[in-house]
Amino acid sequence: MLLLSASDLRQLLVMKDVMKVVEEAFLELADVGARSPQRTIVEMPEYNGHLLFMPAYLQRSQSLSLKVVGVYPDNIKRGLETTPSILCLINPETGIPLAVMDGKHITAMRTAAMTAIAAEHLARRNVESIGVIGAGVQAEYQLRGILEVRSAKRVHIYDILVERSRRFAEKIREELGLVVQVEESANEVASKSDILIVATTSKQPVFDGRVLAKGVHVASIGWVGPEGRELDTTTVKRAKVVVDTKDGVLSESGDILIPIREGAITVDHIWCELKDLVSNRKKGRESEEEITLWKSVGVGVADAAAAKLAYQKAQEMRVGLWVEI
Repeated sequence: MLLLSASDLRQLLVMKDVMKVVEEAFLELADVGARSPQRTIVEMPEYNGHLLFMPAYLQRSQSLSLKVVGVYPDNIKRGLETTPSILCLINPETGIPLAVMDGKHITAMRTAAMTAIAAEHLARRNVESIGVIGAGVQAEYQLRGILEVRSAKRVHIYDILVERSRRFAEKIREELGLVVQVEESANEVASKSDILIVATTSKQPVFDGRVLAKGVHVASIGWVGPEGRELDTTTVKRAKVVVDTKDGVLSESGDILIPIREGAITVDHIWCELKDLVSNRKKGRESEEEITLWKSVGVGVADAAAAKLAYQKAQEMRVGLWVEI
């Protein structure tokens, strides 16, 4: 069995390659060739934690995977990752594990790939500024993914931890050569953005949807269960909403479920799923003034696609550690 660390995966995975296999996975999902059961969630309320079990099978690429990911918002106070994760790639013919790999990097890469694919269909072509609310692990990947499909001159950043915002800003300036401004509030970021990335573990809305300009594209990937949300009802109500999967969002995402319970929207407010965009069954952005929203809670087929790619690359490049178990 092959063990792949986060360092190994950083050598192996390139965003454009991950985007390609993730898009193929959603095309297979559209053709009903993929199996992606609803994930199982175990709650630990005494620790403000959730453990998610996410299986998936892609028949075409013969990729079978199981990811276990924790969501522990309070880990930020301990200096720990808020979403620790591990992923197992399994031989679908025999059931024997092929590889165990760091799940955080796989999750960050495939989530950013999904966001980028959605942005290609939903964001305006003429983008000058990208906003980032939440400067955690996912933020950099999300930004890099967006920059694969849209160019920008400026980046606006806000995080509740000012020092983390500053570190993130400095890294983006040095590595991407962009003009980066750390803002004093999430509302400032939201009001200045053509594309807005929201990647938090907040249980309450982090900005006021009334400040969003016409034509903005919002990419929201934060998740804390059906009772919490990072987006307010105004944002959701103003937007054309595209989700990774309706089943996942309608069972787990407070960003969508709370406005439904309030009576502000109905289920029909969801325009479509990502598979509908990549298969051209539904149109994405239809006007320059339209506000669009990408809401993702995660889907196993994207993990399976990225994990299989990493495994193949590792064999080609002789990366990782082989062990007997």
